[in-house]
Amino acid sequence: MGERRAKQRKGGPNELMNELERWANFYLLMSAAAATLLGLMFVVITLAAERRPGDAAKIPIYLTPTVIYFASVLYLAALLTFPNHTRLTASLCTCLVGVAGLVYSGSFLIGRGGKKNYYGLQDRIVYVVVPFAAYGLHVFGGVFFFHAPQRGLTLVAAGMLSLLAVAIRNSWAIAIDVVSTPPGRENSK
Repeated sequence: MGERRAKQRKGGPNELMNELERWANFYLLMSAAAATLLGLMFVVITLAAERRPGDAAKIPIYLTPTVIYFASVLYLAALLTFPNHTRLTASLCTCLVGVAGLVYSGSFLIGRGGKKNYYGLQDRIVYVVVPFAAYGLHVFGGVFFFHAPQRGLTLVAAGMLSLLAVAIRNSWAIAIDVVSTPPGRENSK
């Protein structure tokens, strides 16, 4: 027992694998939820295109980010369930998704060529600020894998849950907008 604790304090090679195994059910749940909701987003996109063909220009503004948030959760969960991760590979996978997300959501923060992308403060918060913070948690979590794997995995989980929650919220807002607008008429989203 004393040897095992000494190895864990030193950060033995199996410590991260043990931690990842403890989180396996969480990643399975997250990937299943993200994949299911991602599929439902395509149904919403199809219904929206049929009901309001003039809204196609709004797809990159509202639908694409939501699809990307679901896909980020799905990919990160899948990446972290690869067998035989080392600290380096787990950290690289997590940081890669985090940095890509920071770049993507950061492009909305700087305004993409000065165009007004969102209609109000609430849209900016749920489409830009929260995702930016969630992707930041992924990067910090990936860095923490080297020093405190459990804390790093907790940060990654918080980021994944944040992305999933905001994507569900955005999906709901889009679906409500689609069904509350009569066919052939345009609305805000």
